Order: sequence, then C-alpha cells, then structure tokens
Amino acid sequence: MTHYGMAIDLNRCFGCQACAAACKVANNLPKDISYNVVYTKPDKNFDTLGLAVARGALSNDCAGGTHDDPVLSFLPFQCQHCEKPACLEVCPTGATTKDEETGIVLVDSELCIGCESCIKACRYEGVRTLIVSPEYYLDVVVGEYDAPPHKGGTVEKCTFCKNLIDRDEVPACMQLCPGRARYWGDIDDPESDVSKAIAGRETLFLNEEAGTKPSVYYLR
Repeated sequence: MTHYGMAIDLNRCFGCQACAAACKVANNLPKDISYNVVYTKPDKNFDTLGLAVARGALSNDCAGGTHDDPVLSFLPFQCQHCEKPACLEVCPTGATTKDEETGIVLVDSELCIGCESCIKACRYEGVRTLIVSPEYYLDVVVGEYDAPPHKGGTVEKCTFCKNLIDRDEVPACMQLCPGRARYWGDIDDPESDVSKAIAGRETLFLNEEAGTKPSVYYLR
C-alpha cells in the first residue's frame, strides 16, 4: 500500500502559474474550472491561512499589505487528499472514494448526482466544483488521452493526476514548475522525493485543526 502525497516549498514558489496551466491543459478542463490555483497570500503569516482559505479570503495575482508596504507571497492550492476526508462521510451515493492502494481521494462521475454535499463538507473551500454544463475554449480535445471525463451535473476536483500516476509518471503540476517547488511520492517511503524534501524542514498544513490530516505538506 502506498500513501501518495505532495510537498510544496513556499520559498521556491514565485507565482508563475505554470502548475495551474499544466493542470488545466493536461486534464482538458472546461471553462471556469480549475483543479489547481496559485493564490497571493494576504500576509506572510501561514498560521492565518487556514481561516483565509476557509473564507475564500485569498486573491489571485493581487498583492496584499498596503501601498507603502506591499506583500507578494504565494500559496499553491488544490485538493488536499486528506487521510480523513470530510467529503467521504457525507456522499450519499459513494461517488467520493479514497483509493486504498494510493490514498488518493477521487470522485466517480457515474455515481455523482451533483448534490454538493461534499462541497459543503469540504474543509478547503474552492477545491471542489459543480460542473453544470461543461464548455471549452477549444473545439478540440487537449491534454492526456486518459484524462478524466467532464460530465454536467457532477462534482470535480484534483485527482493528483491518478491517470499519470498509474503510468509511473508524476502529476502534471510537477512537470512544468520552473522553481522546482513541488515534491511528489510515497510519504511512507523515507527514500521518496517527498519524504526527503520534508525531512528536517518545518512542515505546515492548511486547516490542520479540522483533523482531516492533509496529504499536501507546505514547507517554510
């Protein structure tokens, strides 16, 4: 059994949005749908971020602080693939699952009825989106050949690019990061890239007080 996770070095991220663009294209995401975003933090104090994310208080590409003392610090944000996901408990159809082999939290579009229970239960506002009727920027399909389908009336979110993981590749957001701010692998394997990145570093979690035990580690 594997416990996949990701570590994101906040000192290396400079807000280029390459990870968000790679995710958008690789997954052939519809208009106005993003699995992965990079927010500008309202301040440099990570301890306030759990509350900020919960209230949607972060901005995209907008500096914080004041005119005389601006703040430009970034927070990559996506599904946290929790060990104890709150979304799993409330799904009435079993559409939301936690893969036993990888620990990745997924949504089965064939079982999802779009009730939004998982969206309301999720401790990380914005990572799940109800797709009403998917529309696209292009008339052709882009991205990976095995990207997940997008079905109207269902909820979607980051899958940690499980289709790529199944092919022994890394998530799309990892591939184009010019700052090498992301690390991926089996958190339970001390020799994995993510475990080596975490070792000896101060690790932080979003909304840790919620008790969901996220699989996305932030390094400061």
